[in-house]
Amino acid sequence: MYASSMEKEENNTVCPLKYALNLVGGKWKLPIICILAREESVRYNSLKRKLVGITNMMLSQSLKELEENGIVHREQYNEIPPRVEYSLTKEGRSILEPLESLSKWGKLHMDKLRTQSPYCGECREVK
Repeated sequence: MYASSMEKEENNTVCPLKYALNLVGGKWKLPIICILAREESVRYNSLKRKLVGITNMMLSQSLKELEENGIVHREQYNEIPPRVEYSLTKEGRSILEPLESLSKWGKLHMDKLRTQSPYCGECREVK
């Protein structure tokens, strides 16, 4: 349904996992999705304040890519001053459950690595 640059490069032979990770990958897309998952809709400046360190250009680019891929909806209101709000689409909300599963796996993996350390608890705390 949605064509990415990766799809074009690999002549539509993209692994579904690579495709999915390409849609939400990068430094800022997941944090944007997480913020939008917690709120019904968010204005641009509110998103910017919540994403410490993001530039206007990177936020605009990330939102544009998420919108092009059907993950984020952009609603522009014809008011003065202009108002734009962003929210997750139905498709965008459908990725929340898989991301939650991946998060749980990550936590388990992190805990496992901590418990398999050759160092005792005191040494791990010092490091």
